[in-house]
Amino acid sequence: MTGRDISETLHAIRERMRAACARAARPEGAVRLVAVSKFHPQDAVMAALEAGQFTFGENRVQEAKAKFPPLRSRFPELQLHIIGTLQTNKARDACRMADVIETLDRPALADAIARAADQAGRLPQLLVQVNVGDEPQKSGISRDAADAFIESCRQRFGTQLVGVMGIPPEKDDPTPHFTYLASLAARHDLPDVSMGMSNDFETAIHCGATLIRVGTAIFGQRASQPARHLTPDL
Repeated sequence: MTGRDISETLHAIRERMRAACARAARPEGAVRLVAVSKFHPQDAVMAALEAGQFTFGENRVQEAKAKFPPLRSRFPELQLHIIGTLQTNKARDACRMADVIETLDRPALADAIARAADQAGRLPQLLVQVNVGDEPQKSGISRDAADAFIESCRQRFGTQLVGVMGIPPEKDDPTPHFTYLASLAARHDLPDVSMGMSNDFETAIHCGATLIRVGTAIFGQRASQPARHLTPDL
């Protein structure tokens, strides 16, 4: 896609966000857009930045390391969210580079992030990823363990724990899963709920999302996407 194409798709997504907020009687600006740039080149990110989009989501730390550091000096507003499964051995790089890690999903990763934050001298904001459909092939803490894990992470990370994230099962009605995530965040007094992707973000906004993760609807399909890194269509 050209830079003009990306500018136009971003404008269309923002208009849909505004309309969805109006329908849900939520104020404009209540929902932030995370542009999912995984598998897309730095030129696509640059086009989005020039169109006024400053928050991006990446699945892989190594890809983010190659793409984003050179852009920060020119765009200090840039915010990087790690939204893919984070290996414990990548926690140090994530803590050094990311503004938000949305995929804190297990005690071993909490341990790794705590160590990495001490070494890096900085701790990104954190969201607990919940496996809302308890799907064995997906990452995320189970529903049954979510409350206890959130409490443990809050004691450990304090106010840097800011929310929850989840991806509903592909074939399910997402509404009950979104409602559950929003209620889970409210129960723990967490301000952020990251849910909703290209095909369902308006429903997520209606259910209380504060962050939506949209990739394909902004950047289009990436034909050369490596099969081994396939994740749900964002």
